[in-house]
Amino acid sequence: MSRSIFPARRRALVPALAALAAVQLVACSKAQDDDVEARAHRIEPVAHVTVKVQKAAPGSRTGEQVYQGTCAGCHGAGALGSPKFGDAGAWGPRIAQGFDTLAKHAIEGIRQMPPRGGGVDLTDTEVKRAVAYMANAGGAKFTEPPVEK
Repeated sequence: MSRSIFPARRRALVPALAALAAVQLVACSKAQDDDVEARAHRIEPVAHVTVKVQKAAPGSRTGEQVYQGTCAGCHGAGALGSPKFGDAGAWGPRIAQGFDTLAKHAIEGIRQMPPRGGGVDLTDTEVKRAVAYMANAGGAKFTEPPVEK
């Protein structure tokens, strides 16, 4: 008496599974929708990123422009212990050190802040403008170095 690998009931199941697989393959091979816009909508990305590069002549950026482009990443949120923009309580002790000390720290870097806040293309004057802009938002009365035209 020979024994089959598949008992009789299982042998009957094999053709049924093969038929089911064939039906699935036929369903997948249906002609696709010819509506180009509908197809494009189905495969469009979830998000779009637009990168805008602003070229500025060296030394021509204002304190606000430098803050928005370089400083806001940390000072906007108060990251890594940086004084948060507009927070008079956090800026008060720093303002008391004077503009020259604040500018020196910003240019050379201090604690976790890298030199020039990481903006390697910034001139000393641009950094000083950003320092005056941020400190003034925190209660200082510093004069921002003028932008030469």
